[in-house]
Amino acid sequence: MKRKIYLEMHTLAQARDKWRRAVQERRTAVEKLSVFSALGRVLAHPVTARLSVPHYHGAAMDGYAVKASETFGASAVRPQHLTIGQQAFAVDTGDPLPQGTDAVIMIEHVHHVDERTLEIRTAAFPWQHVRKVGEDIVAGELLLPQQHRLRPADLGALLAAGVSTVSVYAKPRVWIQPTGSELVPAQEAAKAAPGRIVEFNGTVIAAMVTQEGGLALLQPGIADDPATLRAHMQHAAASEADLIVFNAGSSAGSEDFTASLIQDLGVLLVHGVTMMPGKPVILGILEGKPFIGLPGYPVSAIMAFEQFVRPLIYWMQGLAEPGWTTVDAVMGRKMPSKLGLEEFLRVIVGRVQDRLVAMPLQKGAGVITSLVRADGLVQIPQESEGINEGESVRVRLLRAEEDLEHTLVMIGSHDNTLDVLAAELKRADPRLHLSSSNVGSLGGLLALKRGQAHCAGVHLLDPSLGDYNRSYVERYLRGLPVRLVELVRRRQGLVVAPGNPKNIRSVQDLFRPDVRFVNRQAGSGTRILLDYELAKIGRSSEGIQGYDWEEYTHMAVAVNVLSGNADCGMAIYAAAKALGLDFLPVCEERYDLVVPEACWNDTKIQTLLQVIVSERFRRLVAAMGGYDPSHSGTVVSVWNGHGWQGADDPTGA
Repeated sequence: MKRKIYLEMHTLAQARDKWRRAVQERRTAVEKLSVFSALGRVLAHPVTARLSVPHYHGAAMDGYAVKASETFGASAVRPQHLTIGQQAFAVDTGDPLPQGTDAVIMIEHVHHVDERTLEIRTAAFPWQHVRKVGEDIVAGELLLPQQHRLRPADLGALLAAGVSTVSVYAKPRVWIQPTGSELVPAQEAAKAAPGRIVEFNGTVIAAMVTQEGGLALLQPGIADDPATLRAHMQHAAASEADLIVFNAGSSAGSEDFTASLIQDLGVLLVHGVTMMPGKPVILGILEGKPFIGLPGYPVSAIMAFEQFVRPLIYWMQGLAEPGWTTVDAVMGRKMPSKLGLEEFLRVIVGRVQDRLVAMPLQKGAGVITSLVRADGLVQIPQESEGINEGESVRVRLLRAEEDLEHTLVMIGSHDNTLDVLAAELKRADPRLHLSSSNVGSLGGLLALKRGQAHCAGVHLLDPSLGDYNRSYVERYLRGLPVRLVELVRRRQGLVVAPGNPKNIRSVQDLFRPDVRFVNRQAGSGTRILLDYELAKIGRSSEGIQGYDWEEYTHMAVAVNVLSGNADCGMAIYAAAKALGLDFLPVCEERYDLVVPEACWNDTKIQTLLQVIVSERFRRLVAAMGGYDPSHSGTVVSVWNGHGWQGADDPTGA
């Protein structure tokens, strides 16, 4: 079978409109449920009350039931006496009114003259403190309309009105079929050979179906050959499923057959949507059932699910697709975008100095951790070439809005201790959340200058002084008072494969033609350190194979060495130890947190400092290897915006 090249790309708006017109009126089957188990379900028919509520005239207060007309004329100057058992009858809240009475006098407003006589000083009026028949619900009236999602209070109203069962739409049953000959079950992840991929998209899609109120029918992965795909598509179409989702095989590669098969077996509505991530989407009808082909990359699959599967789950129950919680924020740095593609940008969001700031995260469609770390999404229209730094943007939140007030935004250089710091910060205060963006030390200082972060992680060596960070603060943060707090001292060096098979001994060996190097990004402290070490031996970067190959974290450098893609990279010892690699030390450096004075008294920063000086944090960091946390939390220097002042005490007070 020939692969299917995109026939006609649709814009996101066009694809959603075409999909809505094709499937919006479809409904799931109707089923009867006990009210006791109907929470969250959607009514398929209107519900009328069988009983009035209340179904008798009842006392609304504790006191005495009376006939109102017999109390007229009572006043403070002319109190009236009533005979208990003849004119006044003791009642508690909820009791039916005795025959012939139509009002209740509160117990607090009567005076006992003796065991048989009451004195009242205010007349009662008809139906005073009485719940009349049908006051709440009248038998036969509409209680709840069709296509209403049942809430806890609704269940109470139904039972009170004598309704014990309701007709509701069945939860949409979603057939989820992962495809790909390269897939291995998650249980076999540890045995996965190169070229084999752990199947986790199916679990993610199933969880999203459940979250939106559907019933997930997750299937084992299958090979992506035409015969197998055809057989499983026909099996899915014949099943009890209400809609069918196939994951992967939706693009235009040599093994992407899904679109051709849908065109052969049913109706192909859309193949390809101008959205990023998520372009390779298939929308169609398979033997009368809606069919969605999601891309294989996890972020693409999630984005496409939200645009096409999520609304259908609601439509099938007669509901409108719910909206998203959004906030306005300021974009932290310029982000270009491709014209003609609707882009969904993942961002971290936090309130910094009374404004919400959104900082972009790594883009890749296969980088699922970018969604794990993201606080929100910014949608860039297809007619836009991007977003400028400082531009106001609308952010669709992936966390609760109130969480943003407890988000500490840290931008700068990557370090493995930040994972420990995030966990310990959450342990100290479960409300707090550390959102970090790895843009390098210089990027962190510039973010502080623009007021876009609560703190920055930096380790910038000044080759002329042999000192860390101070000269860069002077250069980039003039006019901005900050404090430098030592986080850790750490060992930097060359990371090589176990046993050092290429016999790499120093940076001089990076110029050998048989050595492939992996570098950190420009502006990172590690890149500056490498350039410093090269200058010490009188060499430039020319001749280093891989000098322009950039990664944004120490772990990414180490992984490339572990996989054999690179022979060597510069990173911290903790990254080498974590992956069982050999390490050739180059230097010990100081990694500082730079905290603006304006953020110093922020409770989030103060909690962070308390964590850093704790013995528990120091113990956890030391166990990682290659770190000296003995001075963690020490305020190294104080910059008033124009000059340096004396350091504070080690507690950071």
